[in-house]
Amino acid sequence: MTTDAAAQADTTTPPEPSTRPAPSLVTALEPLRAAAAAAEGGADPDELLAAFSSWAAEQGLSLYPHQEEALLELVTGANVVLATPTGSGKSLVATGAQAFALAEGRRSFYTAPIKALVSEKFFALCAVFGADRVGMLTGDASVNAGAPIICCTAEVLANLALREGPEADIGTVVMDEFHYYGDPDRGWAWQVPLLELPRAQFVLMSATLGDTTSIREDLTRRTGRETALVASAERPVPLHHYYATTPVHETIDELLETRQSPVYVVHFTQAAALERAQALTSAQVATRAERDEIAAFLGGFRFTTGFGQTLSRLVRHGIGVHHAGMLPKYRRLVEQLAQAGLLKVICGTDTLGVGINVPIRTVLLSALSKYDGTRTRLLSAREFHQVAGRAGRAGYDTAGTVVVQAPEHEVENLKALAKAGDDPKKRRKVVRKQPPEGFVAWTRATFDKLVAADPEPLRPHFAVSTSMVLNVLARPGDPAAAMRHLLLDNHEPRARQRRHVREVVGITKALIAAGVVERLDEPEPDGRRYRLTVDLPRGFALDHPLSTFALAAVELLDPESPTYALDVLSVVEATLDDPRAVLAAQQFKARGEAVAQMKAEGIEYEERMELLDDVTWPKPLEELLEAAFEAYAQGHPWASRAVLSPKSVVRDLYERGMTFRELVSFYGLVRAEGAVLRYLTDAYRSLRSGVPAEARTEEVVDLVEWLGELVRQVDSSLLDEWEHLTDPARVDAAVAEVRAPTSPTRPVTGNERAFTRMVRNALFRRVELAALRRPWDLGELDAGTGWDAAAWAEQLEAYYAEHDEIGTGADARGPRMLLWRKEAVVWHVRQVFADPAGDGDWGFDAEVDLPASDEEGAAVVRVVGVGRL
Repeated sequence: MTTDAAAQADTTTPPEPSTRPAPSLVTALEPLRAAAAAAEGGADPDELLAAFSSWAAEQGLSLYPHQEEALLELVTGANVVLATPTGSGKSLVATGAQAFALAEGRRSFYTAPIKALVSEKFFALCAVFGADRVGMLTGDASVNAGAPIICCTAEVLANLALREGPEADIGTVVMDEFHYYGDPDRGWAWQVPLLELPRAQFVLMSATLGDTTSIREDLTRRTGRETALVASAERPVPLHHYYATTPVHETIDELLETRQSPVYVVHFTQAAALERAQALTSAQVATRAERDEIAAFLGGFRFTTGFGQTLSRLVRHGIGVHHAGMLPKYRRLVEQLAQAGLLKVICGTDTLGVGINVPIRTVLLSALSKYDGTRTRLLSAREFHQVAGRAGRAGYDTAGTVVVQAPEHEVENLKALAKAGDDPKKRRKVVRKQPPEGFVAWTRATFDKLVAADPEPLRPHFAVSTSMVLNVLARPGDPAAAMRHLLLDNHEPRARQRRHVREVVGITKALIAAGVVERLDEPEPDGRRYRLTVDLPRGFALDHPLSTFALAAVELLDPESPTYALDVLSVVEATLDDPRAVLAAQQFKARGEAVAQMKAEGIEYEERMELLDDVTWPKPLEELLEAAFEAYAQGHPWASRAVLSPKSVVRDLYERGMTFRELVSFYGLVRAEGAVLRYLTDAYRSLRSGVPAEARTEEVVDLVEWLGELVRQVDSSLLDEWEHLTDPARVDAAVAEVRAPTSPTRPVTGNERAFTRMVRNALFRRVELAALRRPWDLGELDAGTGWDAAAWAEQLEAYYAEHDEIGTGADARGPRMLLWRKEAVVWHVRQVFADPAGDGDWGFDAEVDLPASDEEGAAVVRVVGVGRL
C-alpha cells in the first residue's frame, strides 16, 4: 500500500466512556410537555427545538446544519428522510424525534435490523430518557412494553402494524438502516409500517439510500405530511481510499506500523476471516501491557464451546473475529473489546456493516466480489459504501481509511514485473499468473468506480406469509378489507401484487382447513366475515410457510406411541429451513460409517460408491410426511412452492443424549456454532408456539422445556437476554455496566423440569455407548471419577457374557429404568440397562452435582459404580 505514513497516521485516542449521568432531556422538556397537554395546538415548535438544542449543548454537542434542518422539519410535523453519511449524527436527530414525540404525548418506536443494534440503542435511550420511559420488544421477550419510547426490530414493528392497523398507538417511527427496505428477504418489514401507519410521523435513516423520490412521494400521500429529504451533509470524518497492491499481510503490517488501527479486515467467507485471524497471531499485534489490559477486561468471561477456546486465544493477542457463524455472546464480546479500544485487528465478514457502534479507524476489504448464495458477483455500490462507511468514527478519529486489496494474482504479477526491473526483454518473459477459473476479478478501475458511485435506487420486496394473514385477521374491523388494501396498495408492481393475492387466498384456505380460521355465515356489524378460532393457546403462532401443514400432519400421529413427542418434533423440524452445515456434517458422518460397514462386509469399491449415493442425513417419518404433503398440496396448490425437508437435528441431539458442545464436536461444527444455535432456537420457538393445545402431552412439554433451557445455557441472548431487565433497578445497573462483558448467569438447575430431562439424556448417552460396546468413549466421559475405558470394558464384558444386547428403544428410556433420590446439592440416580430377558439386573449408579452443573451450564453427571445391581 503506497501511503504517506506520517501524513495518514492518526494518534487520536478513543475517549473513555462517560460514567457521569447525562443531564436529563426529560427535565428540559417537562414544562413544554405540560404546556402541550394544556394547549389545543400542541407544543410550540420553536420552544421544542430550543429546549433540545440547549440540552445538546449541555452534552458538549454542537448541531451540524443538516441536523438543525432535520430537527426543524420534525418539529413542524414533516416526515424526514435522512440520507447522510455514517458518523454524521443521525442518532442525535433520532433522539430529537423521540424527544418531540414524548413532549407532545405521542408514543415513538425506534427500529433496527438486528437485535444487537436494538439492544445498544435501548441502553443509550435509557441513559437519556430514564429506564422507566424506554421499553424493548423482541421476538422472544419484552421489557417495559407499555413505555412511551420503544426499541424493536423492524419485524416486530411490522407485525404490530399488521395486527393493529391505522389505529395503532404509534405517533413517531424512526427506522434506522432503512436501506434494508431493498433486502429481498426482509424488505417487507420496512415497507409494511409505511403502508399501515398513516397517522405516524416517519424518520427514515441510512447512509446508503440512493434515490428515494418515489418513497417520499408515496409517504406524503399516505400520511398527509410533507416528506423532507436531508442529504446534503459532508462526512464529519473524511475517508481516504487506497488500492493496495502489496500482499495482505504486508498491508496489515503497514497499517499497524502507521497507527491506523483498529483495522477491520473484511472477508466474504467465515473460514477466510478465521484463517486470517489465526495467521496474525504470529505477529506482534499487541504489546505485553495491552495483552494484560485485555486479560483484565475479560475477567471471568466463560468461553464455553470449541470455538470459544480459539477466540480466547485470539482476543488475548489483540485480534478479534466477527461473523454470523459465531455465537451471539462471542460477537458481543468482540464488539465490547473494540469499543474499549483493546483490539488492533478484527477479521470478519461484512456483519459490522449494519450500524453497530464499533470504533474502526481503517476498513480493509480483502475483495470486491462475493458469493451471494446464487452466484459470485462484484459488490454493489451500496454494499461497498455500507462497509467502507464503518471507517473513521466521530469522536474517535480525525480521518478514516478504506483500503481495497488487489486480487492475489495481480499482486503476484506486479511483484514478478518489479523483479524483472526496467529490462523490456525480462518483462516480456514474465509469465503472468491467471485468476482461478470462475473467479470474478476486479481492478483499480472497479475500485475507483465504486468509490465515486452513488448507491443504487432501492427496490421494494414485499412478501406474504401465514403469520401476516393471522396478524391481519386478529385486527379489529373487517380483515378482508384490510388485506385488500395491504395487497393492492403496496409498492409492488401490479403483476407481483396479483401473485401475492393468490398466495393469501391459498394461505387462508389452509388456515380454514386446519381449523385455525373460520368463515362466518353472516358478517358481523363491522363487516367481518373471517375470524380466528378462540381455542388457540397463548403465544400461538405460525411463522413458517408450512406451519399449517404441520398442524395437519400432527393429527396423523398416534398420541399413545412411545415416540409421540419425538414424532411431533420431527413434523416441526420438517417445516424449518435447512441448517446446511449441520445436514452436510450428518451426511458426511453417515457416509463414513456406511463405508466402514461396507468394507467390513467385503463390498467392492465400485459398488460402495454406488450405494453411497443413497446415504444421507437422518430423515425420520420421511415416507409419512411426504405422502401427507403430496395430499396436502393437492388441496393447497400454493404450498407446492414450499419445500418440505424431513431432518433430525434436534431429535438427533436428544436421542444421542448430547450437550450442545458434544454435538458441535461430534459433527465438526466449530465454525458454525451460531448457525446451529439459530436452528435450535427456531425449532424451540416453533415447538413452543406452533403446536396446538391438544397435541401438547407431558412428554411434548418436557421436550420443549429441555430444548429451551439448552439454548439458554449455550447463549441466553437469543431467548431471555433482556428478561432480567424487567426489574427497573437492574435496568439502571445494566445501563451503567453496558460495556462490561457478561456471561449467562441463569442457573441451569433453576428449571427443574428441563434439568431433569438433561440428566436423563446424559445418562442415556452412556446407555447408548454401552449398547454400541464403545468403552473408550465411555472412558472419555467418566475417567475423572475412576471409570476409565478399562473399567467400563471389564463390566461390559461381564454383562455381554450374560446378555446379547442392551436395548435403546422407547422402553429403555422409560421411567422404570431410572431411579432417583434428589437432595439439595446432589441427586443420586440409578440407570438400569434394558436387557433382552427383562431382568433389569445391570446398570450404573451416578451422582448429579447441582452446583457444578450451574457452573458448567449443563448436567454434570459422575458415575460412581457400574455392574450388577
